[in-house]
Amino acid sequence: MMNDNKGFRKRKSWKAFVTICFLFLAIFSVMFSLGTGAVSVDIKSILSILFGDSASEYYDIIWNIRLPRTLVAVFVGINLALSGAILQGVMRNPMADPHIIGVSSGAGLFGITILLVFPAYSHLLVPVSFIGAMLTSLLIYLLAWDRGASPMRIVLAGVAASAFLNAGVNALYTFYSDRIQGAVSFMVGNLSAKSWEQVEIIVPYSLIGLTLAILSAQRMNVLLLGDSKSKSLGLNTEGYRLWFIAISALLAASAVSIVGLLGFVGLIVPHAARLLVGNDYKILLPASALLGVAVLCLSDTIGRVAFAPIELPVGIIMGGIGAPFFLYLLRKKRTL
Repeated sequence: MMNDNKGFRKRKSWKAFVTICFLFLAIFSVMFSLGTGAVSVDIKSILSILFGDSASEYYDIIWNIRLPRTLVAVFVGINLALSGAILQGVMRNPMADPHIIGVSSGAGLFGITILLVFPAYSHLLVPVSFIGAMLTSLLIYLLAWDRGASPMRIVLAGVAASAFLNAGVNALYTFYSDRIQGAVSFMVGNLSAKSWEQVEIIVPYSLIGLTLAILSAQRMNVLLLGDSKSKSLGLNTEGYRLWFIAISALLAASAVSIVGLLGFVGLIVPHAARLLVGNDYKILLPASALLGVAVLCLSDTIGRVAFAPIELPVGIIMGGIGAPFFLYLLRKKRTL
């Protein structure tokens, strides 16, 4: 018993250490994003501007250009990482990701419809995208269900749903080709030219989704035990599946409505965090959120400076990283 207690404390200390490392990595990535670009800005100047020094020569660069873009990256990273972690838990499949299984495509189709067909209602972009993401999530789950939803059926159903939804997006592009220019970056996943307006839009949804996810973490842990054990412990398994799918859809939709169809963040980040901190969602969710911030901020910064003056959308960077990672998971065929 003594050795078991020591082992438990050691594991708990390791998880706390990893989470703190993710926190410092997230802070570093934010500062790196703010300081790196065509004009390099030192940390002292960045901090002075953040604390209200409007007289700095770098004020406009940091406050009006880089800071809103970086904050959007922060919240999008959190949202997609949490959405992926939740989907992977609900479907008990490490290959579940809002982009791969079509949830983002559902949000994207509804979002593109607003942008191209009903531009006067652009203020409804997030709630409409949420409806699209939620309906797609439920459709995929129903298509994959056959006395249970196996990991491979979920992936196949998601790929099929994603292809169908993307066909709908392409049809809209064909019918509304005169309005397509503003929607091109939406399809790639782009953080370029984000302003304080986008920050104000995404923050409330991020805070709501993060709060609901953290408060429900223990129930996710119970759900991971399997349906029979979960029910024996008094958990309404189907009800909480729908609850978690709704949270995941809200997080994914708010991110998609701001940056477009950005893939693989929800695949890579939760899986990497899980390898280091395990399956306890009370630790996995905050660890994934912090790592999501770091990954997206660093990827966006690389896209901005690696081929300057040409800027690569962050979606291209994430695709280059995520596609090989997905193939690796597919060969491993792991389940949670």
